Amino acid sequence: MTDARLRHGRTSLAISFFVQGVVFALLVTRIPAVQDRYGISDGLLPAFLAAVPILAGIGSIGTERLVKRVRPGPVLRWAQPVVCLALLAVGVGDGLGQVAVALAVFGLAVGALDASMNMLGVSLQRAYGRSIMLGFHAAYSLGGIMGASLAWAGAHWGLSLIVLYGPLMAVLAPAALAASRWYADQREPRSQVAAGSPPTPGLRFLLPLCLVMAFVYIGDSTVANWSAKYLQDVLGSSEQLSTLPYNVYMATTLLGRAVGDLGVRRFGPVGVVRTGAVIAAGGFGVVVLAPGAWVGIAGFTVLGLGLCVIVPQTFAAAGRHGFERFGPEGSDAAVARLNIFNYVGFLVGSPLVGALGAAWSLRGAMLVPLLLVLVTVPYARAFDPAPRPIPCRHERPRTTDVGRGSNGL
Repeated sequence: MTDARLRHGRTSLAISFFVQGVVFALLVTRIPAVQDRYGISDGLLPAFLAAVPILAGIGSIGTERLVKRVRPGPVLRWAQPVVCLALLAVGVGDGLGQVAVALAVFGLAVGALDASMNMLGVSLQRAYGRSIMLGFHAAYSLGGIMGASLAWAGAHWGLSLIVLYGPLMAVLAPAALAASRWYADQREPRSQVAAGSPPTPGLRFLLPLCLVMAFVYIGDSTVANWSAKYLQDVLGSSEQLSTLPYNVYMATTLLGRAVGDLGVRRFGPVGVVRTGAVIAAGGFGVVVLAPGAWVGIAGFTVLGLGLCVIVPQTFAAAGRHGFERFGPEGSDAAVARLNIFNYVGFLVGSPLVGALGAAWSLRGAMLVPLLLVLVTVPYARAFDPAPRPIPCRHERPRTTDVGRGSNGL
């Protein structure tokens, strides 16, 4: 690929990450409004919420199979508008059946979107020969902050879901579709690949990375779902102040990812992941020991700086190891399978902390994500980009040096 095509591909993919951050935040931050619009009971709401990540996992598995026939770019090109339209459908329906279908479509499409989006990111990082994955996830975090801010404005001004979602989707869906024409990856057309498709990877070499992904998302979902309640019920903050931890967590996540690629190029992925895990565990430790609200907020702030670097590097490591063993198809399959554990962590984290908080105490329950994040420290060895023989002759040898300070493009 030419330098210009790589730059265009990088920019267009960053737009895709940004749009997805906006869309996902617009859904999860307006769940109470969705519940009120459709009269979803408190008992039924968890089933609706759990169905989305479960179906997303199915969508990710389906994407692994689909990209054996087509490139990830076309999958992402059409999955993203479907996600946008599904969110719009959530805002315009008037019955439980309609919102159930809309959320089901959203879940399946978002699984395909997350998987193909990260496949393209890993492929572009290989082409650049240096770490750029954190930059894509920084775009996602920026989109999440913008989406949450727009959702707050909609709630503040009493806007209906359709009034909030309609104009935004009318802008975001065409923008993502227009940007998709510049998606780029390194895979040659199937007709040019040597006969006999390489086998897709087994789960064994991915297992440490899958555990890391699940553990990190348990920590992330803990912040998203329990930080406000923890500050208010345990640390005695006001209701207004209790909204601050997640906001500062998102801000430090954006900050850490914006500069994280520089850290990977300088210190390598193993050092960055290990340091991030220790910082995140320290943040949880501050939260657990906090005597008051402001110390708790400081803990969540530190936590964002630590957790934010791990997920992008986990995708990068899975794609790199899959590629080293099986070529581009192995990289795509590894990313798709790893992506499932994003949803596993999301499903497990909030109920686990909630159950322990009810049975014991919410302060004590915060020890669980702390310990799980610490467990990732010895698994940092799985992020080592040790060079291996490259099985696909059309790939450039320098791409195995990703994360070791290669100058790249």
